[in-house]
Amino acid sequence: MALIYALQAREILDGRGWPTIELVLWLDNGFSTITTVPTAVSKGDHDSVELRDNDQRMAGLGVQKAIDNINQIIAPKLIGKEVLKQRDIDQLLIDLDGTATKNKLGSNAILAVSQAVLKAGALSVGLPLYQYIQKKYQLVSEISMPNLIITALDGGAHGGRNLDFREFFVIPASHMSTDKAVEMGVVLKQKLEELLISKGAIHSVGITGGYSPNLYKNVDAFELMIEAIRQSPYNFAQDLFFGLNAAAYDIYEAGKYRVRDNNEGMSTNDVINLYKKMRENYKLIYLEDPLIESETGKWEELMREIGKTTTIAACNSVSSRASYISSGAKNLDFNAVVIKPKHLGTISETMESIKLIKDSKLDLIISHSSGETNETLIVDLAVAVGANYVKFGPINRGERVAKYNRLLEIYRETRPTA
Repeated sequence: MALIYALQAREILDGRGWPTIELVLWLDNGFSTITTVPTAVSKGDHDSVELRDNDQRMAGLGVQKAIDNINQIIAPKLIGKEVLKQRDIDQLLIDLDGTATKNKLGSNAILAVSQAVLKAGALSVGLPLYQYIQKKYQLVSEISMPNLIITALDGGAHGGRNLDFREFFVIPASHMSTDKAVEMGVVLKQKLEELLISKGAIHSVGITGGYSPNLYKNVDAFELMIEAIRQSPYNFAQDLFFGLNAAAYDIYEAGKYRVRDNNEGMSTNDVINLYKKMRENYKLIYLEDPLIESETGKWEELMREIGKTTTIAACNSVSSRASYISSGAKNLDFNAVVIKPKHLGTISETMESIKLIKDSKLDLIISHSSGETNETLIVDLAVAVGANYVKFGPINRGERVAKYNRLLEIYRETRPTA
């Protein structure tokens, strides 16, 4: 039985240079583990709240208050606690904060501690993290590898508004093994870069590392991707398909969806028709946050129109919270949910939402955040709970590549040997 001996938090930088939290947790047996937490560009209406200093230091983005809350308030309460009692420790964190959105101690402080406890628990019993999670929560009987959703182009808030929609994805066909799917992502990244350079187009990248060319219309992004695929060994609509994170809340203004495909702005019916054309013309099999949260009836309409052939995923509209997941599943607003531990703040709450998603027969997507670190916990989590898909961003930049490398490592450990 391993007990928590000490915790020490400190400030580090995420992949875009924003301050975030690194936490070291020591056990009484001498073992220690380190974890870090991501940050985000956008916040859902129901997200737990990152605590930032809002002072003159670090342009107000510092997290010293959250760090002090760990070191001075949380740590003394956890010394001597059994590290395997994740639920009890998470409940203690929730009670210490006492707010619905964790804005007293900060969701970033709480998540750092909750993640560290999970990783230390695995360490204490000598198991890889994915095996520990799988055995502890038993949401799947066997380990399986998730399918990849790979960011090719960044737009919206991720790409400097060069395109209206936030992320344009390539999705390897489900028959591909993990290593071959990653290889495809690498090849297409190179082909996209070569194509942009050959056209004299901008080939700089957005905040997550996806290419961010200036294009006349959003659908031109798909044409560009198809052209890159033609220069590769792969066949479109056989080896890979397309996906889109519309991030509709970013493009909705004064009752219209403002996209360059229609200069006058689009009504809800117009944008639904645009998605239908994308599905037909570009084999769009994944569509995330296509409409704003309040248009529940239109979500249902979109589901009726293309839900049988397309994964309609809710992310910011539910922010991983059980009540919103239950309501959306009941009303048939979506058929998939994107989970990010940072939405909720503790591992126990995250696991409760994941169980609900699986019990509701919805697809599960485990996702990165815009401000990532080299932490790979979400990779082990996705494998351990049998996620249908994972989103790690582009195969570019260290904080994203670390996750692809960890997925490959788990794949090699778990694949059957001849």
